[in-house]
Amino acid sequence: MIKIDPRKNWALAEKRLAIETDPTLQRNLKVLLKHMKSEAMLDFSALMSTVADDARYHFFGSEDSEAFAGPKGKDNVEAFYKSVIDMDIHRIEHDIDRLVVDKHCIITEGTMRIAYPGRLLEGMGYSVDDVDSYYMYQTRSAIVWPINVHGLIAGEDSYTGEDGFEGIENRKLSLDEIHTISSD
Repeated sequence: MIKIDPRKNWALAEKRLAIETDPTLQRNLKVLLKHMKSEAMLDFSALMSTVADDARYHFFGSEDSEAFAGPKGKDNVEAFYKSVIDMDIHRIEHDIDRLVVDKHCIITEGTMRIAYPGRLLEGMGYSVDDVDSYYMYQTRSAIVWPINVHGLIAGEDSYTGEDGFEGIENRKLSLDEIHTISSD
């Protein structure tokens, strides 16, 4: 049984695009879809073609009470995405159940699941029974995607609910429970 499926990241946006008639909203949905799919396929050139030069990312609701100031500027955003791959935390599902599309931003909300490698969790101080397995981070998440006048993503303002790491050691995953998107 698949427990992390990145196709859920864009399923609702594809449904909305199929019925959207406003050209600006269509453009915004298309750039979001390209961003999401490129991220899932680890296609850096396509991913970065969706990001504005002055993009600003913010992560609210992390374990710190203050907002984690994310990367600023396209080069730092690219470095951020590369670090996600280097840490092997790129297997992500955002099971979006609420989508708001506007001329200046898109809001996505749903359950966020990320496969974390046991070795990384151990290094973060979590006690896991198998450092060679993956474990599921899970929380409610909303992302505000500002879109600039050129139709590029100008940032991600991510808000999370409960601590997705709480109890993570009890949510062990096998690779066959994680759907992988390929560029084929």
